[in-house]
Amino acid sequence: MAAMERDEVMKLVRDHLSTELEVAPERIQPDTRFREDLDADSLDLYELVMELEDRYGIRVSEEEAAQIETVGDAVDFVTARVPTA
Repeated sequence: MAAMERDEVMKLVRDHLSTELEVAPERIQPDTRFREDLDADSLDLYELVMELEDRYGIRVSEEEAAQIETVGDAVDFVTARVPTA
């Protein structure tokens, strides 16, 4: 996936998390951990997964979601599964 698309996914994730968790966007970096750094709970993560599924037309199983621990993991997951044009 092109860097532009990766940046787009990162922006979507950052915007979603900063709004939902009420944290400054600059706190959300690729190595930011959802639970440890952002105090995100399972509902927060579920909502993020739903947003990514809806926006990018992908599906994330519970097992796959459980493996996503950082913002970068989420971005990598999406960019690996979104069909390229």
